[in-house]
Amino acid sequence: MDYKAEGACDGIWSDGTQNHAQGDTEETALDRLRLVMGTEALARVQAARVMVLGLGGVGSSCAEALARGGVGELVLVDRDVVAPSNINRQAVAYNSTIGQPKTEVMARIVSDINPSCHLTLHQRFLSKENLAETLSALPRPDYVVDAIDTVSQKLIIAQWCQDEGIREVASMGGANKLDPTRLRFSRIEKTTNDPLARIIRKECRKRGIHGLEVLCSDESPCEPEGKAAALGDGGFVREGASILGTMSYMPPIMGQMIAGRVICGLAGLEARR
Repeated sequence: MDYKAEGACDGIWSDGTQNHAQGDTEETALDRLRLVMGTEALARVQAARVMVLGLGGVGSSCAEALARGGVGELVLVDRDVVAPSNINRQAVAYNSTIGQPKTEVMARIVSDINPSCHLTLHQRFLSKENLAETLSALPRPDYVVDAIDTVSQKLIIAQWCQDEGIREVASMGGANKLDPTRLRFSRIEKTTNDPLARIIRKECRKRGIHGLEVLCSDESPCEPEGKAAALGDGGFVREGASILGTMSYMPPIMGQMIAGRVICGLAGLEARR
């Protein structure tokens, strides 16, 4: 579903190059981006399409930073609605948004930040059976952000991106971790102290998936004080599932870091890192 906020005014997101050339000092939302990236690099970012899969703590903060960073088009995919337990870490989660689809809340946030950003929303559960077909039916991205928690889906996403030749960065586990300075970008083959990455690493070897870029933490997970049963839709407990603790700052920092990786990659600024 394409989305455009009613009455959106994108004047402050106009290029502004002509104004600057004529000595006009009127500010635009692109000024600080242009100063650090340069006009040509910024134009590449504005022309790019990024797909964000999952709008939880990592994905929602990533999408926000991509919008602020001038990305021209976002494809946002998530099937969930905002729940009270999301409020401690998710950019879409407020008391006022509880019960609303995350894709729609995120679309309003992005459009309020950057009305020039074209949005495609897809509210659907990505199962093992429909994931590859669903991704292929959506607008083809220049970059994919995998912010989904489920192992089987992450593997299908990685396989699809490898087969399609699309750049990807995947978020690994941020639960039960406290120290954001231990976050690192790495190839999946080099990850340590990350239970989710360990499983992904093993399965990638089996499937011939090579060189998957991930954001992970090498901090050993802390021992939780207790375990809570996982609540499914309607409040019932999912059999065999449990909820892991998550700090308020950890997933958003991960999302911001991934956005930085994507923007620099799109802009062609990797050499500066």
